[in-house]
Amino acid sequence: MTDLSTTYMGLQLKNPIIVGASSMSSDLTMLKRLEQAGAAAIVYKTLFEEQIHLESAQMDDEMSSFGEMNAEMISLHPKLQHAGAEVHLAGFRKAKDTLSIPLIASLNCLEDETWMEYARLLEKAGADGLELNFFYVPRDFELDGHSIEEHQLDLLRLVKSKVTIPVSVKLSSFYSNPLNIISRLDKSGANAVILFNRLFEPEINTDDMKHIAPFNLSHEGDYRLVLRYSGLLYKQIKGSICASTGIYNGNDVIKVLIAGADCVQIVSTLYKHKPEYIATMLADMEDWMSSKGFNSIGEFRGKLSKASVKDPFIYKRAQYIDLLLGSDQLVK
Repeated sequence: MTDLSTTYMGLQLKNPIIVGASSMSSDLTMLKRLEQAGAAAIVYKTLFEEQIHLESAQMDDEMSSFGEMNAEMISLHPKLQHAGAEVHLAGFRKAKDTLSIPLIASLNCLEDETWMEYARLLEKAGADGLELNFFYVPRDFELDGHSIEEHQLDLLRLVKSKVTIPVSVKLSSFYSNPLNIISRLDKSGANAVILFNRLFEPEINTDDMKHIAPFNLSHEGDYRLVLRYSGLLYKQIKGSICASTGIYNGNDVIKVLIAGADCVQIVSTLYKHKPEYIATMLADMEDWMSSKGFNSIGEFRGKLSKASVKDPFIYKRAQYIDLLLGSDQLVK
């Protein structure tokens, strides 16, 4: 019988498929469907401090819109405060009570103090691990990349000093040298790195000449950048490697594991194929392992990583040049 178990930031998982953070992962009914389909762990919907601020400001506007219409109406509106993170925490606690698999919290904050405060609250709520969303959208021409990276490293150290649960970092690929920042995060205590955060980008409707917010799903084949970095990082960092872009089927999972990943996070494929598709992905993985004579993931993980292959050019630009020189073969 094939053994699909793996380890992720110190957590023992029954298989390498983790459901990533999304609106899907905060619905209790959906959470049970994901677990029953075979998910090894789930990352709960991200707690965004920025969203809490926006909701609080919106509530203040709505509560005050009629407050001073006339003297008689002033007492009709009691002073209410936005619940802040408590609504998220209450939902997280319910989810934790619902599931028997690990539930990981996801966090993105604006202030250093809030990173630490919310991290402690999520640990207290029962999180088995904490995922820090370290994405940064450049808006300041004067702020250099080194300053951004140093701040993220400081935040990781601060959070690690306040919690006892394992901490992972989810990064975008938009660094001058992702390998360097990942190595520094690893040395600063990150228990895992997730490759990569898929950022929401603005879109424009040319008919209405307005900005729109399209549903930001990944596409099949988008895993290739993740595959490259999984192969480069294998045996080069202490923390776990989690592939998290464009993983659509069991074969995609196998590919990134062969490159060196410990596990994957999936979201887009579940929106397209429903939660029950996890069972299909796992069955396909088992079939492939049986056909190759592998009894466990450890027997093939990293076999085609940079550390394992004999051809030193596989992960270098030389392969790209080879492709260009032979590109006429692609159209025949």
